[in-house]
Amino acid sequence: MTIPFGRTGRGLGVMVAVLFGAGLLFAPGAESSTSTYITPSGSTAGGQPVSATATFVTSNDDIKITLTNLQSNPTSVVQNLSDLTFTLSTGQTSGTLLSSSGLERTVNANGTFSNGGTVATGWLLEAGLHLNDLAGGGAGPAHTLIGGPDGSSVYSNANNSIAGNVPHNPFLAGTISFDIQVIGVTAATLVNGVIFSFGTTPGVEVTGTPRVPEPATALLLGSGLLIVGALRWRRRR
Repeated sequence: MTIPFGRTGRGLGVMVAVLFGAGLLFAPGAESSTSTYITPSGSTAGGQPVSATATFVTSNDDIKITLTNLQSNPTSVVQNLSDLTFTLSTGQTSGTLLSSSGLERTVNANGTFSNGGTVATGWLLEAGLHLNDLAGGGAGPAHTLIGGPDGSSVYSNANNSIAGNVPHNPFLAGTISFDIQVIGVTAATLVNGVIFSFGTTPGVEVTGTPRVPEPATALLLGSGLLIVGALRWRRRR
């Protein structure tokens, strides 16, 4: 059966418009881009399992970072995040920390905990784009980033490096955020060289790997490929 070209053209136009609209609806803003890094599966620090993610949003002269400790019910403070380093494709190695925030959490000797308020992290931004809790003048050894408790809302595995440890308390709980001014950064700037550090002794490091694209990004890419395919099919018809 032969389909009249005019009808085919109208149908194709509708399909392209729908796909293009979906791409615009779900695409990240053109003024910023997002990338996420994660510790590889099976990562350890000090013989203990660790798991963390760092999400970076780059825009003109600015980087916003969300850092999350995914390791629930830790045994030792060595499983807590204490710094993050990264590099940029545009070559900048310094910036200005505009703000940071996190929820304070005190873990008692019996593994129960109490939350305080949302406060500045006390982490410092050092040369080389190094966010560091343990730097001189920083909040460390307090304010390392601890994961969540067990299913009963107790840190039942915690040893005395966490539970009731006065120098290490309060911790920051779950997720913390940073806003960094880096002159010359744009949405096209790529974040790479991500290294997570754990514990209260410098040098306990795990190299992060890129996480798979977000669903919206994958949808946009798929929509673009469908549009290209449809246009090629129209030419052949």
